[in-house]
Amino acid sequence: MNAISIDVEEYFHAVNLRAAFPEREWGRLPRRAIVGVETALRLLDRAGRKATFFVLGWIAEHEPEVVRAIVSAGHEIASHGHSHRMAHELGPDGFEADVRRSLELLAPLSPRPIRGFRASTFSIMESTWWAVALLAKLGLDYDSSIFPVRHDRYGMPRFSRVPVALDAGGRRLVELPLLTWRVAGQNLPAAGGGYLRQLPLWFTRRALAAMNRAGAPGVVYLHPWELDPGQPRASPSVIGRLGHLRHYRNLDQTEPRLARLLADFPFGTCAELAAAVA
Repeated sequence: MNAISIDVEEYFHAVNLRAAFPEREWGRLPRRAIVGVETALRLLDRAGRKATFFVLGWIAEHEPEVVRAIVSAGHEIASHGHSHRMAHELGPDGFEADVRRSLELLAPLSPRPIRGFRASTFSIMESTWWAVALLAKLGLDYDSSIFPVRHDRYGMPRFSRVPVALDAGGRRLVELPLLTWRVAGQNLPAAGGGYLRQLPLWFTRRALAAMNRAGAPGVVYLHPWELDPGQPRASPSVIGRLGHLRHYRNLDQTEPRLARLLADFPFGTCAELAAAVA
């Protein structure tokens, strides 16, 4: 079984859009996370799948109705941190405080204990490896922040491509790396999100099939804003042409592509995958 995961954040939380939507303006901007979340819930219900929703503490604080909708549909709630700052921006003390705050905000909204975490922009890497022990210290059972690829913002290309149990400062933490496709000795990113939108659907399908043939699960992700083509848009003159392409290209393709994946592959929650790791 594979895992499907949704990183629940607003469009204005995206790192690519920081120049257009600075944090000081978040409280005044239109909130649209519920639009993409409701679309995801409908697709999951139609396919009979359960998913993990990695929710920002900011969302739990300002839009608790979004979390309640997810819980009401029977899906897993996990933490995406609070502020959507990357691990290296926060530093060890700031990171621990950020995750702790998210857990405090999410706990009253979830009927089950919060077991999992995903860092903003997959920012647990070699330079931020200290985060692993801090997650275990906070009582979490699994993490899904490591992308075993080369990228300009994140990545650990030499890390395991399949789920693995880590010794995290004397505690056990299961790592669920994001889906990659091994081609010609290289790990190619294929885990969903921008890769699901920017690349042909067959790319993600073949990556999942290859991982499953090898006897391992794939972890796929996306964001609610990727299911919301009507979101407010930033100008390419502010965020740059590359940032504009990364965020907005093929937003109208996310819903049909996700529906196809859900119909064609077995999916469950990240907690289920973590529990199966010896």
